[in-house]
Formats: sequence, C-alpha cells, structure tokens
Amino acid sequence: MTARAADRARYDRATAGLDAPLAIVDLDAFDANAADLVRRAGGTPVRVATKSVRCRALLERVLEREGFAGVLSFTLAESLWLARSGFDDVLLAYPSTDRAAFAELTSDPKLARAVTVMVDDPAQLRLIDAARGGREEVRVCLEWDTSLWRAGGLVRVGARRSPLRSPAALAEVARAVAGTTGFRLVGVMAYEGHIAGVGDAVAGRPVLSRGVRLMQSVARRELVVRRAEAVRAVRSVAPDLEFVNGGGTGSVQHTAAEDAVTEVAAGSGLFVPRLFDHYASFTGRPAALFAQPVVRRPGVGVVTVLGGGYPASGPAGADRLPVPYLPEGLRYARTEGAGEVQTPLFGSPADDLLLGDKVWFRHAKAGELCERFDALHLVRGDRVTAAVPTYRGEGRTFL
Repeated sequence: MTARAADRARYDRATAGLDAPLAIVDLDAFDANAADLVRRAGGTPVRVATKSVRCRALLERVLEREGFAGVLSFTLAESLWLARSGFDDVLLAYPSTDRAAFAELTSDPKLARAVTVMVDDPAQLRLIDAARGGREEVRVCLEWDTSLWRAGGLVRVGARRSPLRSPAALAEVARAVAGTTGFRLVGVMAYEGHIAGVGDAVAGRPVLSRGVRLMQSVARRELVVRRAEAVRAVRSVAPDLEFVNGGGTGSVQHTAAEDAVTEVAAGSGLFVPRLFDHYASFTGRPAALFAQPVVRRPGVGVVTVLGGGYPASGPAGADRLPVPYLPEGLRYARTEGAGEVQTPLFGSPADDLLLGDKVWFRHAKAGELCERFDALHLVRGDRVTAAVPTYRGEGRTFL
C-alpha cells in the first residue's frame, strides 16, 4: 500500500460516521509542517499569516509552539476581532480604509497595544486621523516594495504592492509618521512574493523551473543589499524600530538569514496546498483536505461527486482548481472541470467507488478552503479528535 493509499484509508476510517462534504486537517502533518518552518527559520521568529489558516483554534495551536510569535492579519476588522479574542501581537498586512474599525482601534487601549496597522502613503495617516474615535496612539508598520526591476524599470517581477521602492522614499514616509501626532512607527514589512510564492521545481517543466530559479537567485542577491539599505534608512528616523518582517513559506530559510530581518512570515506552509508542491528547497505534507461524496456513477470509469468547484484566487487557470487527491488517479473532464453543483471524475479508480464514498481533494491555496466550510475536523491517526470552527463557522467573513 502506498503512503497516499494509507492516508486515504485513515481519513475514511476517521470520518466514517460523518457525511461529506467536509474538511479535515491532519494534525500529524500540520505539526510536522510547523516544525519544518521553525527549522528552516533557524531561530528567527515566525509570524503566522492568518489568511492561510482562518481558524482560531489552529492559530492558537501553532502559536503555542516555540519558534512562532504573533500573527499577520489581512483586514482591520479581523485584526480587532483577534485582539479582542486574546491575540496580543497582530500585524495588519495590508492598508485599510475601514473608518469604523479605526475609530474602534483608537478608542480602546487594549486594541491599540495589540494591533499594528500597515501604511505606505501619508494619505493613509490622514484617513486614520479623520476616523479617530479616541486618542490612543496608533502603531504603524511601513510596507516596502521588493519587486525585481530590470531594463531600466520596463520589466517588473513581483506583486504590485507598496509604491515605496527606494530607501529614500521609505525614509520620507517614516519621517511623515514620526512627525504626525498620535502615530508611532514600530516596524517595516517587505514581502518578496516573487521568491516566497513562486515554485521553482514544476514537475515536467524543467526549462521553466530553471528560469524561475535563475530569477529568484538574482532577486535574492539584490534584495539582501536593498533591504539592508532600506532598514538603515528607516532606523535613521526611528532607531527604536521593533521589527523587520519579510519572507513567506517558500523563502523562509533565505529571508531569515538576512541580518536586517528580525522575523519571517509564513502560513501556507502549515496546510501545504497544491500550489506549494513545487519547491526544490523543502517538501511539506498535505495537511488540509476536503471530501466530496460520490452521488452518481454515469458509466464505466467515471463517477460524479457533489460540488467541488472551489477555484482559488489569482490568475485564472487549471492550477487554481482543487486537485482530486485520493484515491490516486482521478481526473477532471476537460469539458466540465470542477463544477458548482457536480463534478465528474474519470479514471480507473472510479470503478471501485460506491455511492456515498468520499473523494478527497486538495485546494490550490491554503486558507481559502475555510471560506467553504464551517468546521475543520481534526484528524490524529485514524480518529477525529475534535471539530473546530473556521472563521466562517464563527460567522466571520472578512473579505
């Protein structure tokens, strides 16, 4: 029996009394992935990206482990909710225009101490000031652009995030924060998505993989120098800077090795969705899966499962679809793909599936799975040890 077949047998036994659709997290795999992130970070604290987990119980679980510290949130409303729930170190990863949330933040000393907001433009400071509901000081982090630019700026590789690219531009906004009453500059974030979020070992695509590795090697070399310069520029304005955040699951070991970086961020590496299968530097264990029930047997070599059309965000393409994972050997129909209400699956394993049997899928991305399910069933060995609510299960949908 292959390892995957053994996993399927465990998951089927663990959930035998539960009807699909359902989602699970394999705790053995989850904990092993967490340990691997800490190992790769080499002593640099790992801040957990909440958008990749979206379950308070699992956030609490990973933060209990040595090597993890704080969370990286994705909306201000989520940040306040987590802070009210006892999370005392919440870094908002993206700028916000949520005036009601800013009013709440500036009115509550506990929230103001726990939450750090993201800024990359002085206009954002003015928006926050206009929304104030109280006099509490706002903790501020500056985001800096890590994109790789070539051909005199005509070619850009990297996400379009912060407009602040040069150390001088970053220092100018740092001075704006320092010169504005009611704000305190405490951190810098620089997320290198073109390194951390792009796989460099794509199966069957050796030329593409070599190209990605070459790009990432060039990007890492120039980023080490440029990030150090940017941090020095900010520290000249704010010498008591508390943290410099960088990295992501795919670049933890490289980013953590930089002298300028004090913490790295990661989240997808806990669940290891399908887009994180293609990295040469690490191999994670798929920890989050969902099951759809077989509801039809249209013919030889084909079954139909309920729903399953859960595409991931990003550029549209086949790699954004969930992948049929267990049993091995199932594939989508080219004319139908993953459907909203039904999904035909082809392959010889279909002939061994009966009505009500479970087909296990992996989502393309990590936390987006939790927008489809109210609960995650936690599996240890061949037993479900608990069912914990996702953000959705707690009535919280932040995007």
